[in-house]
Amino acid sequence: MQLIRPTIELKQKALAFRQAHFDAGEQHIAGGNGLKNAEIYEDWLTHINETEAGKHEFLVPSSTYFAVVDDEIVGIVDIRHRLNDHLLKVGGHIGYSIHPSHRRKGYARSALRLALEKCRQLGIEKALVICDKDNIGSKKTILNNGGVFEGEGVGENGVITLRYWIEI
Repeated sequence: MQLIRPTIELKQKALAFRQAHFDAGEQHIAGGNGLKNAEIYEDWLTHINETEAGKHEFLVPSSTYFAVVDDEIVGIVDIRHRLNDHLLKVGGHIGYSIHPSHRRKGYARSALRLALEKCRQLGIEKALVICDKDNIGSKKTILNNGGVFEGEGVGENGVITLRYWIEI
């Protein structure tokens, strides 16, 4: 697996990845940095590039990557370069999603491990990773990458979350 930046050449694969989440009944793509609302892929590319450059007043800088295996997008990862009050409560440093047909294959574990390497390059020494309490797969992924449980929190829409810190 490798993490690669979204490009125009990946447009059709990216839109198919997005559609697979919708087809699975999922209306949220964690770590997608707005991909779920991307009616025009090129506008989304502009958005993620501007976000990384820190050009959005209300968003912290972040880097978005596709997790790719054998030339196929199997996941997406968004790494927030720092936390604001909102991300400290509900988002954390890293968000990620795996393609519905590629779950339970170890891809999330690899994607998070690679995201942590990117965090190291950004100078992040300790990463906050948050998952919904009922997301057993994500909990295992975080623990398998060295997550230390901090406690429970309340995410958006009142969902109970689990909070983990990972030393990098």
